[in-house]
Amino acid sequence: MRPVFAPFALALALAGAAPALAQEAAPAPPAATAAEAAPQGPPRLIVAISVDQFAADLFAQYREHFSQGFARLLTGAVFPSGYQSHAATETCPGHSTILTGAHPARTGIIANNWYVPGLGREEKRVYCAEDETDPASSSREPVVSPDHLKVPTLGDLMKRANPRAKNVAVSAKDRAAVMMSGHTADAAYWLGTKGFTTYADRQVSPAALAVNSQIGALVASGAPALPMPAWCAGVDRAVPIKDFTIGTFRFPLAAGDAKGFGRSPRVDAATGDLAVRLVDEQGLGKDDVADVLSVSFSATDYVGHAYGHDGVEMCIQLAQLDATIGTLFAALDERGIDYAVVLTADHGGIDAPERLRLHAYPGAQRLDPALGADALSAAVTQATGVAAKSGPLFYGAGGSGDVWIADGLKMKDREKALAKLIELLKANPQVAAVYTKDELAAMPVPEGAPQDWTMAEKVRASFDPERSGDVLMMTRRGVVPGDPSPSYTTTHGSPWDYDRRVPILFWRKGLAGFEQPDPVETVDIAPTLAALVGLSEPEGAWDGRCLDIDGGSGDTCAP
Repeated sequence: MRPVFAPFALALALAGAAPALAQEAAPAPPAATAAEAAPQGPPRLIVAISVDQFAADLFAQYREHFSQGFARLLTGAVFPSGYQSHAATETCPGHSTILTGAHPARTGIIANNWYVPGLGREEKRVYCAEDETDPASSSREPVVSPDHLKVPTLGDLMKRANPRAKNVAVSAKDRAAVMMSGHTADAAYWLGTKGFTTYADRQVSPAALAVNSQIGALVASGAPALPMPAWCAGVDRAVPIKDFTIGTFRFPLAAGDAKGFGRSPRVDAATGDLAVRLVDEQGLGKDDVADVLSVSFSATDYVGHAYGHDGVEMCIQLAQLDATIGTLFAALDERGIDYAVVLTADHGGIDAPERLRLHAYPGAQRLDPALGADALSAAVTQATGVAAKSGPLFYGAGGSGDVWIADGLKMKDREKALAKLIELLKANPQVAAVYTKDELAAMPVPEGAPQDWTMAEKVRASFDPERSGDVLMMTRRGVVPGDPSPSYTTTHGSPWDYDRRVPILFWRKGLAGFEQPDPVETVDIAPTLAALVGLSEPEGAWDGRCLDIDGGSGDTCAP
């Protein structure tokens, strides 16, 4: 196995040394540009990058400052108005769309978690990437599995066409790695309690063990704060939330703080490090059969949840991520691999309501506790007399959107309880829309430009009659679930465009750059990449369409 590309190892070892992006000197141009001669034939490696919670608004806010990885992508095909078209804008559903070309209504991944009231275990919540039939599995400590994903990924299809194709994925989150690689991953890694790990029936490879050793040394020693680029100064200001503040944290790492490592920009550097090691270990891009490498960077999501979008924390995070992606590209260049890249996000996000209200957004507010499952169960039982035989009357609710009713009720009691539930939800001023399972099942799957979809169409795109709730509620714009704490100030998951809009960027050496402002969808990515590697799928295989990333020549999507 070749040694890891030096800049990654150095970044982990120093853990806080300023990357090139943070220097005051004029940034160097990207290492490879579209002006270079284009390779002939399909690329040997597809690199699919997801930046968790990378909203289109964040991309627009910081794109002028990028000088490394993002800067290279900006010389390619840029779609600033991509859409995770559905309403369930969470990590698992979003990742499930990127390399399947299918909306959650077809992938079956309707949320990070859903409920099965009749499930034969005490816990009724099911995690999107678990095997709940395994007695050792729970939604919080899952036996990780891709079984819930109902459709193949691009990697699955490439291996079906040619078993020599390699399908590899890495992320700090298990659900991201699983949903991007699918059912036939040659290697899939995510961060566990003791470093990067994989499926229970597989051994952790030398590549992951090496990165885990570096992580262990770093966590044991700690590290100083990360540098703040000069262009972050404008957002470096404290905002009070309850008894703590956000807006000024610079990610110092205390010795022994594994959680702090995992929720900082450093976890993205480790993810990139492992991605490069897996390229070498798996021999990706080295033969005449195209491979796929999926890399999901999770720290933007962790930073967004803890500190919101408009403070110095997010600015530092994106500066660090720009450097990390640039180092990944440089490592692939150094290996002489002909690769094509797509970068997008699983969902967007919204800033903390407390800061939004300081910036002329009076409608930003916290979710009404009356919309939680326990509160709704109590209110409906008091009004109707209907109660579950054991446990709560309702599951879900709150920020999830879906509400499931308890199993084992008589039909008349079930109908009475659901009718009262719908009445209470529609009367709440924070609720924008309420739908029943039957109403959604009767609707056609939406088509056309995603920015024009009605609320019902957005919800229908992430509705699965086997898994979705009995009632689905959508909150109004600017309503943020959750009681804020120092590790959690805001979230995502709404049907509004701040959660749905994400950038989509394609790059390959020799690709003529252009920017297309019209809306496209993340389900367009898989058919585009499939065309790029010469993979032909039957009509109806995709919910999306092939995008002409050759700048109008039509070559990408030509049969």
